Amino acid sequence: MKKLALVGAASLALLASACSSGDQPSSAPGAGSAPAPAGGASGTLTVFAAASLTESFNALGKQFEAAHPGVKVTFDYEGSSALVQKLDNGAKADVFASADQKNMDKAVQDGVIDGQPAVFATNKLAIAVAKGNPKGVKTFADLTKPGLNVVVCAQQVPCGSATRKVEQSTGTALKPVSEETNVKQVLAKVQSGDADAGLVYVTDATSAAGKVDKVDFPESSGVVNQYPIAVVKNAPQAALAKQFTDFVLGAQGKAELAKVGFGPGK
Repeated sequence: MKKLALVGAASLALLASACSSGDQPSSAPGAGSAPAPAGGASGTLTVFAAASLTESFNALGKQFEAAHPGVKVTFDYEGSSALVQKLDNGAKADVFASADQKNMDKAVQDGVIDGQPAVFATNKLAIAVAKGNPKGVKTFADLTKPGLNVVVCAQQVPCGSATRKVEQSTGTALKPVSEETNVKQVLAKVQSGDADAGLVYVTDATSAAGKVDKVDFPESSGVVNQYPIAVVKNAPQAALAKQFTDFVLGAQGKAELAKVGFGPGK
């Protein structure tokens, strides 16, 4: 009888132990919990970027998300001057990528940038014309032909500032029918037929291949825009912002930017 009692007690102890362990959440992999994001990062990363970066940064954003599960990258594409104004007015962003050094310098002077900006790409102007180039535009000087509707960027926008510098260096005075607030608006006017020609970046015309034709002109090589990137001061996602800037500056970023004709950073 004593032996039976001991066996019964042992059985009860084993049963209690099994029940107790079953009440605890499992820590084994694949037990129903989602995988942790890479580096523990999650949330939304907000990037303010020059409009000319649209295609390249959209692609890089998807690559960055794939490498950082749980992270969503959102973009605000506008003229660089408009983006600096937004930051000055208190808009929340994590990263700022400008189409020229001038607007990045202004952002630094205004105290909205954290750390030292780094140049990640260069770009230069080209002429976008309708498919087949029906107006026969071949040179920068051709943009002054009578009856030719030309659109450019406003002077405060990097592509507008570059256009003005080419005008001054060549002694050519354009008479645009409109001045747009970013380069994509110039491109859209050419695509829609509202303009015969527009001054855009090489990268914009390349990205729109099949919708417009690109006319290169040698004078553009004298006006090359540098594209700097930086983390925004008090960025809600400061750690992710640093990772994204490093990603853009790295080999994968350079390769994606080169696809549409961006030159390397200097």
